[in-house]
Amino acid sequence: MARQSSVMNIARTYRSANQVRKLLRTERRTGSSFDLPASRRLRLYRRGFLSKSGVIYDFESNDPAAYLTDYQRFVGTKQINGHWNALIDNKLAFHRVLGEFPAHRPAVYGLLANGRFHAFDPAADRTPLTDGGIELEHSTGSETMGPTEEPIDWLDDVLSDGDRLVLKWFSGGGGNNVHFLERVDGEYRFDGERTSESDLVETLAGLENYLVCEFVEQADYANELFPDTANTLRVLTMYDERAGEAFVPIAIHRIGTRDSVPVDNFSNGGLSAQIDRETGALSAGAEYPHDGIVGWHETHPETGARIEGTEIPGWADIRDRLLEIAEALSHVPYVGWDLVVTGEGEFQIIEANSYPGVASLQVHRPLLTDDRTRRFYRNHDVI
Repeated sequence: MARQSSVMNIARTYRSANQVRKLLRTERRTGSSFDLPASRRLRLYRRGFLSKSGVIYDFESNDPAAYLTDYQRFVGTKQINGHWNALIDNKLAFHRVLGEFPAHRPAVYGLLANGRFHAFDPAADRTPLTDGGIELEHSTGSETMGPTEEPIDWLDDVLSDGDRLVLKWFSGGGGNNVHFLERVDGEYRFDGERTSESDLVETLAGLENYLVCEFVEQADYANELFPDTANTLRVLTMYDERAGEAFVPIAIHRIGTRDSVPVDNFSNGGLSAQIDRETGALSAGAEYPHDGIVGWHETHPETGARIEGTEIPGWADIRDRLLEIAEALSHVPYVGWDLVVTGEGEFQIIEANSYPGVASLQVHRPLLTDDRTRRFYRNHDVI
């Protein structure tokens, strides 16, 4: 037993060291974007923050101790779900977990690997998938690997004019490994750009271990905010062991911009609006401080659509249903859910994250000011 405990401690130390290295790589990648005196950077490092957090977070109005630090996020929150992280971070595994909740699970048609398209063969409860015109069979149960073929041959067979697909790497988040493929007037477009068939063949051959997924159409209100991206909700859930229930400590609505296309991510140039957890009303949208200052927008800077005060249709139903799903997966107590609202009280879960980033959340308010949230992190040895 002592030897087993020692091995587990070594494994935890190794994982923590890997996360520290990831933290340092992030600082090297992003820190130079911000013009901060060396003395201030040093103070941030000593408190556990990256340079960008010193710009994004309002340390003048709030005690820095009220914020979850970058060190706590990278090293501490990574450990909360333990080995169940793999269930969340592998998008194919997570897709199969969501088989218990078919109404909230977009289709995954197959996998790009080794230069081939590996089709998934729906094993149960086959129903035609007609949204977007793609006449495929969609399963509400589990999938098995079907036949393989050239990716372009599969696309030629199934993708009609006006159809769109999402291609995303099987692991990881942040929007950097997500692409969009559509057919318009007989031509293919990859991430909105026209591409020849020969170039597309070459592009697809370079997408190793990418899932080919259904494109989810967003509700009208989200389309009006900005029509050129899927404008997703990031909802953080925590499972409270004491109360025996899940809760939402914070939620945001991400909204794309021309700078962020084809995704809506905050760090890519998208906006982050906080969601009132009771009413579903949005705050003003925060803009990543690429120029050194967080920008705030009551209306969308390009579409002119109202952001602040806009209410998500059927938010209470969305929140409560997501909490039911989080409680069914209570063995995974910490999840950042990415949702597309498709109608009043209706949504699709496009992915989840086992240790989600917090910059786009804490730009609105520090997480640790809430007692229940602070207790959760303390109980899981994060703070």
